[in-house]
Amino acid sequence: MKQVEDQEQLHNYLRIHQIEPVFNEALLPHLSLCEFDEGEIICAQGDPRSHLYILVKGKIKIFTTSTEGNKLILSFKSPLEIVGDIEFIQNIEMINTVEAVTPVTMIRIHYDWLNKYGSDHPPFLQFLLKVITRKFHIKNNSFVFNLMYPVEVRLASYLLSISFDESNADFQGRLSTANLKDAAGLIGTSYRHLNRVLNQLCEAGLIERTKEFIFVKDSKRLSELAHHNIYE
Repeated sequence: MKQVEDQEQLHNYLRIHQIEPVFNEALLPHLSLCEFDEGEIICAQGDPRSHLYILVKGKIKIFTTSTEGNKLILSFKSPLEIVGDIEFIQNIEMINTVEAVTPVTMIRIHYDWLNKYGSDHPPFLQFLLKVITRKFHIKNNSFVFNLMYPVEVRLASYLLSISFDESNADFQGRLSTANLKDAAGLIGTSYRHLNRVLNQLCEAGLIERTKEFIFVKDSKRLSELAHHNIYE
């Protein structure tokens, strides 16, 4: 993580995402801007609670790990997204691990300052309420998506989620073949069936598969296959 000492840029992000009123004058001096490289862990499952993060640029991946070491990807998120809101309210350790899928910029603030200056500030509390209820709504849509659409549609959506970032046109992601079991878990299918569908997409010219990676070749047709649904 790299902390960015640029208050003008921080306030610019607040204006862009229209969240300036969320923070009162006492909270604003305690906001900081930080950047994470692609693949860098922002916070890890089981870590002590410390900061609230606001994603203002880039894309993140949220996953959980079982006691046996099995990893399950839960979702991908783009701005504007909050990390650490439930942990702040419930006063618990970090529930999931959050990783930067692309280069990421986040605004962060320590829970101590939120408790001191934000716990009785209605705009901040309303902001948290909207964020948390939106997460429940998205989770419900994702559940319905997994139930109602075939594997090829869900896989197309997944590949688009990891391969592109609307806030960074230069980013061209790829899926490591080492992560195919994680992908199968997220979209709710078997590893064997996932490979069959990948082969079908390769034959159709939508993706290219090498020994180590899977690349999107035709994002337009893949988006049409996904019915424009994205795992976010």
